[in-house]
Amino acid sequence: MTLPPDFRSAADEAWERVRVAPGFLTEREARFLALAAACTPGQGVILEIGSFKGKSTVGLASIVARYSLGKVVAVDPHTAPSSTDPSLGDQSSSFDDFLQTLARAGLSEHVEVHRTFSRDLARGWSRPIRFLWIDGDHTYPGAKQDLDLFAPHLAPGGVVAFHDVLHNFAGPIRVFVEDVLGSDRYGPAGFCGSIGWAQYRPADGSSAYFRDRRRTLARRATRLIRLSERGRELRGAAKLRYKLWRALVPHGDVDPSTWVNAVEQG
Repeated sequence: MTLPPDFRSAADEAWERVRVAPGFLTEREARFLALAAACTPGQGVILEIGSFKGKSTVGLASIVARYSLGKVVAVDPHTAPSSTDPSLGDQSSSFDDFLQTLARAGLSEHVEVHRTFSRDLARGWSRPIRFLWIDGDHTYPGAKQDLDLFAPHLAPGGVVAFHDVLHNFAGPIRVFVEDVLGSDRYGPAGFCGSIGWAQYRPADGSSAYFRDRRRTLARRATRLIRLSERGRELRGAAKLRYKLWRALVPHGDVDPSTWVNAVEQG
């Protein structure tokens, strides 16, 4: 899949929708999601695990609507069941806000909504996945379960991405380092903001070229795992170490043309 000639304007449009939506996603991260949604090769759907109030959902849906890429499949129980979920305040559910976010963006028809747990959706899942966006339960068991349940459905050339890998949560960083960067099933990989991503390349992920690059990233990120396991409230020297070690992990803006060139070779 090549970079569409109007991708810059498509990403700008997606960001404007994301920017005004409630939730947690930086502009850098939103633009990466737009790129992955538009340009990840392979056949299959986009699956979002963890929607909250729809911030990343509208970014992905903006792209699929623009390029006629089907619907974003979004799954979330909307009850914040995990200890790592954002607070709902005095609400019992984020579902109404989620639907309102989609409606305000004019994108409701471009999202297939599943108000349930990802494990329940997985029981009957049989569709290939082109882009797997994991932003649900940030505990280690929760993040690992999401990958274990849906990674077998990744289409060759598809991309998996975790949110909050470089934020202080125990699950995403450990699962991404151990199960993705540590696996020869994946080829190109990297970080963008707090997102960790990798392309599913079962045919050539074991090559020295990809293995060496994944190991280099893993060495830089592994040090964050132990600190992340302490919980969100790091203080003093531990907080300073976390910030220093995170800064050593390359996680800047992704150049669209360079990224497309890297993944289209799959």
